Amino acid sequence: MKKESKNMTDAKRTPKFDATTTISSEYGIFGIPIPESECKVVLLPVPWEVTTSYGRGASNGPRIIREASAQIDLFDFETKTAYEAGYFMKTISEEIQNNSKKYKELAQKVIALRTEMSDDEKQINALISEVNAASKKCTDWVYTETKKILDAGKLFGLVGGDHSTPLGAIRAICEKHSANQKSEVGILHLDAHSDTRCAYQGFEQSHASIMYNVMNLPLGSRPHKLVQVGIRDFCEEEFDFINSRSDIKTFFDIGVKQRLLKGESWASVAADIISELPQKVYISFDIDGLDPRFCPSTGTPVIGGLSADEVFFLFNLLAQSGRQIVGFDLNEVSTGDADEAEWDGNVGARMLYKLCSWSIVTNK
Repeated sequence: MKKESKNMTDAKRTPKFDATTTISSEYGIFGIPIPESECKVVLLPVPWEVTTSYGRGASNGPRIIREASAQIDLFDFETKTAYEAGYFMKTISEEIQNNSKKYKELAQKVIALRTEMSDDEKQINALISEVNAASKKCTDWVYTETKKILDAGKLFGLVGGDHSTPLGAIRAICEKHSANQKSEVGILHLDAHSDTRCAYQGFEQSHASIMYNVMNLPLGSRPHKLVQVGIRDFCEEEFDFINSRSDIKTFFDIGVKQRLLKGESWASVAADIISELPQKVYISFDIDGLDPRFCPSTGTPVIGGLSADEVFFLFNLLAQSGRQIVGFDLNEVSTGDADEAEWDGNVGARMLYKLCSWSIVTNK
């Protein structure tokens, strides 16, 4: 790591800076040189991708997003100078990153053994048990770190990592916004996948099981409702699970596209999506909810999906509805087999910036 110069240290201590000048991301996320104590939005990076089953590189997401973030002009047509409230990303945890590498190797052994149709169930179960224990430990860490950020009076955002990472964060936020042992929070879930598989491949906290786990949290820790958008890849088990729950509403991508192709406007569809949400909203955004041209390196790309403009319009309409964004996560921004993915990082940074800014706007 580079030794900070005196000028860089001074810049970090002062909230005043020239927002029209491109500043290195070394000064802070989006080049905002404001210390955590003075920032309203605090981002928790979680470089974890243990149970990913196809592509890889999601653990690099926080890094490539931060590296690309300084390219964004801070003044925004929709949210104007929301950035003045300050956005801060915490230091990427080396322990989480190292554990991700360690336990991903074990998870890959399980996948390989299952692919080979191995009958060594004892070895497979031992490996699964070890991965599950590590995943639970990571979730507990996220939960604790999220509570610290919330207790400090900050707005929370998580930057993954694979989509298993926000389980602890969602739990903490649902608990914070609960009354009479029931959470007031609804989740707006943007994704190509439903993520409602039970213990996918034996991994209890798989990236493919995040919403199954979220919707099976204890009463008071789970959201009031889950609203899914962009979903276009799911199994029969997931379809049955969705249809069995009155607290889940899924806008399947094919159904949305049929409405649009028949002449309905995205404004009409977006209004229907938002009408399903309660007053308090947590946004869980898997980048593969977008059309793959925006995120070609993501681990499990699926044709179809949302455009960047559709997502931005949805966020804008959500804010116009008077709803409050109480937290968010952005996951699966990946490098694929490479070490870098400049386009993916750029798109991820722009999505993250909108999430930060709309959080500020809806909490004024």
